[in-house]
Amino acid sequence: MHARVIRRDSRFLLAADAVTTTAAAYDQAGEGYLAYADGNLRSLYAFDSAYAYGDRLVWNLLESKLARRRSTSARSIVILDAGCGPGTWLRRLVARAHALGFDRIEARGFDIAEAQIRRARLLSRDVAMLPGVNLTFEVGDLLGRLPEADATVDLCLCLYGVLNHLPVGRLPAILAELSRVTAGHFVSTVRAAGSMPTIFVDALEKARNFKQDHGRDWCEVELRDGRRIAFDCHLFTAAELRRLIAGHFEIEDLRGLDLFHSRFALDRRWNPDSAARNQRLPHELARLEEIYAADPDFIDRAAHLLFVARRR
Repeated sequence: MHARVIRRDSRFLLAADAVTTTAAAYDQAGEGYLAYADGNLRSLYAFDSAYAYGDRLVWNLLESKLARRRSTSARSIVILDAGCGPGTWLRRLVARAHALGFDRIEARGFDIAEAQIRRARLLSRDVAMLPGVNLTFEVGDLLGRLPEADATVDLCLCLYGVLNHLPVGRLPAILAELSRVTAGHFVSTVRAAGSMPTIFVDALEKARNFKQDHGRDWCEVELRDGRRIAFDCHLFTAAELRRLIAGHFEIEDLRGLDLFHSRFALDRRWNPDSAARNQRLPHELARLEEIYAADPDFIDRAAHLLFVARRR
C-alpha cells in the first residue's frame, strides 16, 4: 500500500500528518478494531460482534470444510489466512481442527498491520502450544509472491475487507497467486457496494466525519478522538466479484451476508427497545436472509459478499 496525497473535502480536511496507509490505519485502531470486528473473545465461538449473523454463517461453512476433510481420514491440514488481522479466525480453525483429531496442523496468518500481528501472536499462545500445531503469524502483504509451494494449502482464507483495500488493477494477479497455492478451498468475504456505511477500522459511531469516495476508491475518516485516517477502499458488486474470481477459481457459492440483521436487529436508531425482546424477530430475519441472499436485486445490499471457490 502506498500513501496518497490528501485533498480537501467539502466537510473536513485531513491533517498533513494523517495516517494514509491501510497498514497504519489498522495499526492505529488497536484494541478498538478487535472489539468491533470480533466482539468479546472470552469465548472464541461467541459470535457477538456487530456482524454476528454473518460470522456464524462463515464459521459454519469453515467448520464443515474441516469436518469433511477429516471424514476422509486425513490426519493433516494446511491453513493460510491472508490478511489475518488479530488472528481470530485462524485461532478458531486451529483449535477446532485439533479437536477434530488432526495430528498435524500447519497454519500461517499474515497481515500488513504489525500491531495486529503482535496481538495475534499474544492471543494465540495457548492454541499454538497444542500438540501437532505449527501456528505462525507474520507481517506481509498480498502484492508479492507467497512463500507457499503450488497447491499446498488445504483451506485458504481472505476475510472481511482485505480485498477491499487492495488496488483493483492488482486483483487478477493477487487472485492468481492465491489460486496457485490453494489445493482445496478458498473462502473470502468483501464489503458490498450497497452495504450500510462503515469506517472499517472501528464502529461507525466512533467517527465524527467520514467520506467514501467511490470514484477514487478512497476512504477518509475523522474519529471523535481527533485522529484522522485515510486508506484505499473499493466496494464490490456481486457481478464484478464473479468476473474476477472466475478467471482463477471454480466458484462453489457467491451470496450476500447480512442483508437485514445489521439494518434491523442491532441498530436501536431503527428499532424500538421492544425489538430486543421479540423472540420471533431473529427467526424471521434469518428466513429473509436465506430467501434473498443470492437474489440479484438484493445481493449488493448485503453487508458483505461471501464466496467459496476451488482452484481450477
